[in-house]
Amino acid sequence: MKLFHILSILISLSAVFSFINYRFLKLPTVIGLMLIAMLASLALLLLGPFSFGLKGEVALLLASVDFDETLLHGMLSLLLFAGALHVNLADLARQRWVITIMATAGVLSATFMIGYMAYWVFALLGLEVPLIYCLLFGALISPTDPIAVLGILKQAGATKTLESKIAGESLFNDGVAVVLFLVLLRVATGEGDISVLSIAGLFFQEVVGGVVFGLGIGSLAYWMLKQVDDYTVEVLITLAITMGGYALAEWLHISAPIAIVVAGLLIGNHGRQFAMSDKTREHLDNFWVLVDEVLNAVLFVLIGMEVLVLSYQQSYLWAGLIMIPLVLLARLAAVWVPVSIMRRYREFSPMAVSILTWGGLRGGISVALALSLPPGEVRDVLLTVTYIVVAFSIIVQGLTIGPLVKFASKKN
Repeated sequence: MKLFHILSILISLSAVFSFINYRFLKLPTVIGLMLIAMLASLALLLLGPFSFGLKGEVALLLASVDFDETLLHGMLSLLLFAGALHVNLADLARQRWVITIMATAGVLSATFMIGYMAYWVFALLGLEVPLIYCLLFGALISPTDPIAVLGILKQAGATKTLESKIAGESLFNDGVAVVLFLVLLRVATGEGDISVLSIAGLFFQEVVGGVVFGLGIGSLAYWMLKQVDDYTVEVLITLAITMGGYALAEWLHISAPIAIVVAGLLIGNHGRQFAMSDKTREHLDNFWVLVDEVLNAVLFVLIGMEVLVLSYQQSYLWAGLIMIPLVLLARLAAVWVPVSIMRRYREFSPMAVSILTWGGLRGGISVALALSLPPGEVRDVLLTVTYIVVAFSIIVQGLTIGPLVKFASKKN
């Protein structure tokens, strides 16, 4: 299927599903789109031969879209930059220790807790999944996705402090989790030197290299933006550092997601304040909000349609259902421990742990990483389990985090 036809179908479906959600369901956009796409895909599965060939056409569309390549090496750069562009650096700096610890130690601890619990669950159900692949599952399901939850938090009247914690952690833990996943995948496939020293060096190279490179391209873009006063040129400059910078970071084998987040924060704060006119700021904001909304619509439609490529063995489904509370338990531990320690030095709202735990939604990155695993039965198990956890996270947690935030604000 040609690229233009794929894009045409996905954009058309996103538009139709957005209309249905806006007129009838009235759910938060990304949740509504994913739910409609899932229900439509499940309907095609149930209709089977009575779908008049539509099931086969949708399956062909999904086969033509490399979800891993599309998200991790395409859409992710734009989504991360759009998210970082509107995060206030001063608010982020005030929460720097909370964000740093949760995006690093939190991701690492959650990875190993989930990995070992998954190993036990899979063995209990008779599924032969090696421990290293269970740890890979822990790495891919640990990062939280800010896309679906931030809009809900704003509607629910969440405080700026809470928004900064969740947004900052989510933006940075994506990069850390992807690096951790790649390191563990290298161990699992036996590629190259897998000594402790080489793994630590690779992790350091990816993360620190990503930060330094992000500061470099962000500073270059900032200098260029100060030299011109034409919003079309300035929008092109931000596109160049987002897409070109991401591609160059991947070529240099450093963390492209972290680099783009750092560059986005620099442009969104210092660049916005010192290098742009009011007219440019307005156009730039409108452009990136539109990019963010369109890409999110397409992404969550794709996530919903992935129902068609799952393996529906009973043991896989049971494993997914059992892992839902266990993933939440690991998230709770990864949040509770650092918050409890830091309560001695700073103030947290009484229900901060509950909101950070329940508001830690999983999203498209987890599905993309699962799809990037080597083909085989282990991949089928992990993909199905990942999808079940992500679907529960986005639909159930996404629809209930708003009332939880409102309840917490009344309690305070």
